[in-house]
Amino acid sequence: MPEVTPGDSGDGVQIDLISGARMEGLTSMEKIRLILDGVRDGNIVVLEEGLSPDEESKLIEVTMTEISPDEFNGIEIETYPQSGSANQGFLGRLMGKESTKKLTVIGPANQIETLHKDENLISALVSRK
Repeated sequence: MPEVTPGDSGDGVQIDLISGARMEGLTSMEKIRLILDGVRDGNIVVLEEGLSPDEESKLIEVTMTEISPDEFNGIEIETYPQSGSANQGFLGRLMGKESTKKLTVIGPANQIETLHKDENLISALVSRK
């Protein structure tokens, strides 16, 4: 099987699966930059552990400042908690602590035609550029 290098995706769509360990040592802005750089290149980014609510807000804020009609149409983002985080303790819910243990799918707004979520599945219909 031939080795695929970044930017050599032919007619396909590249999906970047980013582990929680990779994101763990990064600052919030480094995470946002990593995500947006991938999405701006036309990739679908899947985060194993998701972002905190503050990081998601900042991602949307930064995205809005970078939208331009000819280059970047923005992002589609969908997140759902992984199975363990639904059983968060009473005290954690009472204190408003939200777990970042969630799967997050982020992609270019002009390539994701449909993004559907139910309790166990995120589906995306992705078009080529």
